[in-house]
Amino acid sequence: MDEPLLDEAKQYAAESGRTLTAVIEDALREALARRKQTVKRRKVRLPTFPGGRLQPGADLDDTSALLDLMEGRDAND
Repeated sequence: MDEPLLDEAKQYAAESGRTLTAVIEDALREALARRKQTVKRRKVRLPTFPGGRLQPGADLDDTSALLDLMEGRDAND
């Protein structure tokens, strides 16, 4: 185990009045519980549309122009 991490865990155990083993077990339980929560998430399906290309004049780096294009406004207005 990484020495600085072990030292920090020992210090935390002493400050909290617990054993090093109890601190490590709790940390492992938390890490595994977070992993289980991540695994239980549903897949998200995003809608796609035919065409596969950008609309003429669309510049993904220019949000103002994209908004104009989506709202049917001429960017030069």
